[in-house]
Formats: sequence, C-alpha cells, structure tokens
Amino acid sequence: MKKVSIIGFGRFGKVLAKMFAGHFDVTVYDKNPEVFKNFKNAADFKIVKKLPEAFKSEVIFYAVPINKFEKTVKEHRNYFKDQLIIDVLSVKTLPKKTLKKYTANTGARVILTHPMFGPDSLRYAHKNLPVVMENVSANPAEYKFWKDFFAKRGLKVIEMSAAQHDKQAAMSQGLAHFMGRLLQGLRIKPSAIDTVGAKQMQQIKEFTCNDTWELFRDLQNFNPYTKKMRLSLGRVYDSLYNKLLPEQKHKDYVIIGIQGGKGSFCEEAAWHYIKEKNIKNFELKYLYTTERVLKRLHNGDIDLGIFAMHNAIGGIVHESTHALARHKVRIADEFAIRIRHFLMKLPGVPMEKITKITAHPQVFLQCRGNLLRKYFHLKLESGKGDLIDTAMAAAALAAGRLDKNTAILGPAALAQMYKLETVDSDLQDDDKNYTSFFVVKR
Repeated sequence: MKKVSIIGFGRFGKVLAKMFAGHFDVTVYDKNPEVFKNFKNAADFKIVKKLPEAFKSEVIFYAVPINKFEKTVKEHRNYFKDQLIIDVLSVKTLPKKTLKKYTANTGARVILTHPMFGPDSLRYAHKNLPVVMENVSANPAEYKFWKDFFAKRGLKVIEMSAAQHDKQAAMSQGLAHFMGRLLQGLRIKPSAIDTVGAKQMQQIKEFTCNDTWELFRDLQNFNPYTKKMRLSLGRVYDSLYNKLLPEQKHKDYVIIGIQGGKGSFCEEAAWHYIKEKNIKNFELKYLYTTERVLKRLHNGDIDLGIFAMHNAIGGIVHESTHALARHKVRIADEFAIRIRHFLMKLPGVPMEKITKITAHPQVFLQCRGNLLRKYFHLKLESGKGDLIDTAMAAAALAAGRLDKNTAILGPAALAQMYKLETVDSDLQDDDKNYTSFFVVKR
C-alpha cells in the first residue's frame, strides 16, 4: 500500500481521510491538535504531531485553507525530496505557481486536483461528481494511477489547465457560493408553498453556507476571475432591477425630487431647470436631503432628482458626495445658478438677543468671511436630519420648534414665506457666488 499523508484536517481533509481509508497507509497532520478531538474514525489513519513524520510518505496531499497555502508550502519546502505533491484547493492558478516555485530542484513532483464537491454534496451521492486534474510535473505512471483511483471511486475526472479551471469555476462554484451567501443574508426559510425552484435555492444555501467564511472569502479573492464575475453580476442586477421600474412613474407628468424644502435654493434651482427645459407637466417632491433624493430615485418613487453639488466659494457639497457614494445614478444634466444669502430672524426678537445662526453647512462656507467680520460673536450651527436644510430650519423657527433667539441664513424667499424679518443681505463672500446642481436619473 502506498503511504499517503494529508496535511490539513479541516472539512475536506476529513473527506480525503475517509476516501483513502482501506486503500492506503494514511497519515494525517494538522498544526492545530484541536481538529482531532471527537473524530470517530481515527482508527483509519495515523495522527502525527511532528511535521517531518508526515513527509515520510510517498504522496503528500495538501488540504489547507487557500489563504494559508503559500505560507505553508514555503515553510515545508525543506522537507520536499522525492514525494508526489497533490493539492485539493478550490483555486488552481495559485497552487500551480506556488508549487512550481517551491518544488524546483527538490525532486518533488506536482499534480493539481480540485474535487468539485464537499462534505455536504457527498451526503446525497458521489457518483459522477467531478474532480479536475492537471499534471504539472508528475511522471505519466503516477499521474495515471491517481486518475484511475478517482475514476474507480465513481468520480468523473476532468482534465484542464489551472487557468481554464479558475475561469470556469468563477462562473460556477464562485457564483454558487456568492448566491448562497446572498440567500443567507436574505434569511430565506422553507415555506409550505415552495416550488421546486425555491427548494433548490434552499439547497444552494445549505451546500454553500455550511462551509466556513474563510473558504468563501478565499474563493472570491484568490481566483483571478471571480472579481469579474461579481462585477458582471452587479451590472446584470442593476439592469434587471431598473427594467422592472417604469421609465416614468406617472404617464401624465414627471415627478422631480429635490434636496431642499419650500423656499430653498434647491427649489429655486428646480424652477430654473423646469423653465429652461420647458417641462409642462410635473410634480415637485420636497425631500430635504440628497440621501433621500437618491434613495427615492432608486426605489422608483421619483423620475428625476435635483441637488446641489458644488459652490464657487464653498466648494464640494459634502452631503451630496457622501450620498452619491452610496447610490448608483446617471447624471442627466448639470447647471448653475447665482446664490445670494440673507440673514433673518423672528419679528419682535431684538438682534442683540440672537445667540446663533442656523444654515446648511455649505452656506457657512460661502459666507465665512462676512460672518467672521460681522457676526463673530454668534454661534454657527447646522441642524440635524431634515433640519440640515435651511428652508426646513426656517419653517421650524416660525413654528416655534427652534429657539426664538436663532437667526436663519438663506434665500430671501424664506422671509416672506415664513414672515421673518430680514436684518442683513448679500452675506456671500463673493458677488459671483454660483452653485452647480446635478439632475440625475436611475
């Protein structure tokens, strides 16, 4: 009987030990002794605690995690002499490159294998389950021996190169494991009305999610083709999702969602865009924040979104850049309008009683110099949530939801809309104060 050592006694190391039992003199090594506790079939193989004992075998099987493979092989290279080295990793270009590097001039030969199944698949049936093989440097006789051995176990031997394997595995095993984790994240559960397809989804989740997160991560990161698979999957998902949404939510009018409230600069920008594009039938939705605009656009609740993106003085509108980082949109248009800032307060509240000025953070950037020169003694404060919108803050002040000793810095229209008293005008640091706005679609 050939002497075979298995290095690594995780889930698949145990599969190999069971497969080889009775056919070979099997030795098992794992640097973590905890993996051998409570293993019922220990009589089928010999457990060794010292690595050199494992290398007394003629054949060495590596069943270690993918991310630890190169480090492990590098540490073992001094033991390579006249053995046949066989790996069972789920990726193949990595072990091929690694083993060719560290077995050079050692007398060791290499066969690559990937049994395309795991412990969960074996519970049902192992007949005709595929095992991929590539002969890297083994002599023809020993390669034929292992090819015949797998065939006699009822496995279907498929010969292909490491690159071919990884390319195909990305769209089969890699995709299946990715879908399994998605289904796990959705927390799908069996139901009384499950179709055959729904039951098969449960099986995909079961087959893939019993494996460790380490294996899943390694499958996705060490196969050079899985990243392309995930990107393609994302594009197809986005396309399919958008196909289910109408081009326009209501056939008779366009629904436009804007970053601000009534009286805001964003509303002013929206009216500018509507007039410029001669949009006759429309409905404005006041959504107050860019995040809400993009979320409602993604959900199909609005057809167009308008929000501020950049100001000539204040620079980037950070609220918008952060929201854009979380959503996929198509920029349909971009335009700019001139922005003027007015300071206003509740009638009857003396200016000397005012303790703070409230506005959008971008407004403070546009008026920084004048505020420092004229109102250095007042606290500058932006609201939280929807109150980040200056128009919403003005409405809150008029309704008594803000401290009456608060002043609002924003569009002139707010004074008339909420019966506020204007106490200063054109506080922007530059008369040529233009803000660029994005118009976006799904």
